[in-house]
Amino acid sequence: MYNQTCSLLLQKGEVMNGEQLKIKTKQGRVVYGSMISIGRNPRWTKAISDLGLDYVVIDMEHAPRGRAEVADYLVAIESINVVPIVRIPIPDSHYATMALDAGAHGVLAPYCETVDEVKEVVGACKYRPLKGEMVKRAVDDGIFPSEESRKYLEDLNKNSVCIIGIESVPAIENLDKILDVNGIDAIFVGPNDLTISLGIPNQYDHADYESALREIIKLCQGKKIPVIIHHQTVDLTKKWIKEGARFVLHSSDRRQLHQGYRNDFNDIQEFGSNIMGEKSKAIGESTEVI
Repeated sequence: MYNQTCSLLLQKGEVMNGEQLKIKTKQGRVVYGSMISIGRNPRWTKAISDLGLDYVVIDMEHAPRGRAEVADYLVAIESINVVPIVRIPIPDSHYATMALDAGAHGVLAPYCETVDEVKEVVGACKYRPLKGEMVKRAVDDGIFPSEESRKYLEDLNKNSVCIIGIESVPAIENLDKILDVNGIDAIFVGPNDLTISLGIPNQYDHADYESALREIIKLCQGKKIPVIIHHQTVDLTKKWIKEGARFVLHSSDRRQLHQGYRNDFNDIQEFGSNIMGEKSKAIGESTEVI
C-alpha cells in the first residue's frame, strides 16, 4: 500500500526522495539528474529548482568540498524536492556513512572493481550504523542481531540509494558477480575513466566503448538494475537512453554554465566582429573532465 501511495504521489509530482526515486526506477521509468561540480553555496539550488530534475549528484571525488559545506548543501537541495546524492571520493564505508549522516539520500561509489569493495559500500548504505563483523553477516548472509534490529535498519536506511561505479575493464569482467550483491540500486559508468581503461581516451563513438556499454546494460537489465552513463552532450545522452540507460545523469553545472555563456557570446562576438570588420574568435567547448 505504501509503495502504491508513493507511486501515485510521484505521478502527481508531489514528492521525491531516495525511496521514491528507487520506486520510479523499479517501474522502468526514466529519472533525470545532473552533476554538481562547482556549486558550493546553498543558494545555488535556486538555479536548479525549476529544471524538473529528479536528483542531483554532488561531486566529492574531483571537487574540493568539505563535509560541513556538503551537509549545508544537502539540506538546501532536499528543500527543493530534488534527491541529493553524493559521489564519495573512494568506495569506502566511512565516506558513505559520512555522506548519509550529513543528509544525502544516496551514495555514488566511484571506480569499484571487486565484490568486496561493493559489499563494503552496500553495507554502509543499507545497514548503517551497523559495522564490522555484524554488517558483514548482514550483507553476506542476511543475518542480523535480531528481527527488531533488521526492521530498524531497513526503516532508517529506506531512502538510501546505493550506486556502484563500473569504470574499468576489470570492473566489467567482474560485473556479473558484482550484480549478485543484494542492495545495488544502480550502476554508474564514467565514460572518461572507462575509455582510458579501454585504451581509447574520450573516444565515445569507438566500437570498443559502445560494445562495453552494451555489455554493461545487458548484464544490468538481466538483474533489473538501471544504468547511469554520465555523458556530456545531448546527442550522446539521447543515444544511450535509446539503448537502455534509464537513470539519466547529464552534464554538470560547470559545463552547462560554460555552454550557456559560450552560445550567447559566440553569437554576440561574431556580430560585434562583423560590425568592426574583425575576425571573430570562437569560444570552445568546456574542458571539464569529471
